[in-house]
Amino acid sequence: MKLSNIIEDFINDMLREAEAGEIELRRKELADRFSCVPSQINYVISTRFSPEKGYLVESRRGGGGYIRISRVSYDSRGAKLMHVINSVGDAIGAGSAEAIVKNCFDYDLITEREAKIITSALSEKSLPLKQPEQDRIRARLLKNMLVCLA
Repeated sequence: MKLSNIIEDFINDMLREAEAGEIELRRKELADRFSCVPSQINYVISTRFSPEKGYLVESRRGGGGYIRISRVSYDSRGAKLMHVINSVGDAIGAGSAEAIVKNCFDYDLITEREAKIITSALSEKSLPLKQPEQDRIRARLLKNMLVCLA
């Protein structure tokens, strides 16, 4: 099993056990525990615990620094989609947009058909523009499509 998966599983276990639904970690302590560099911890957190996957991450660097991870819980499908919309930002690459759409499908926020249509509309082929304009238009399109589905 890859080290990234082991670290992710460890953090998920901690989140499941946390009564408040939130944990605080120290990057260096985790790195020491798994005999890796702190940047490996950063990689796992940024790729596996992102807003589009339903997590809020707060980080403070320095001697007393920490990483606070909490699972976002929403009562409705629309609220979950609004969280995703708010996490998109002003520009987004094709790969990131596709990952968000896949996660929306995986979490039953959109149907398979909707996911295919959105992914197709946001592809490089559908947006024959130069960068950075292409990523800005893609972000606007993604947000607007998700708002319509919320």
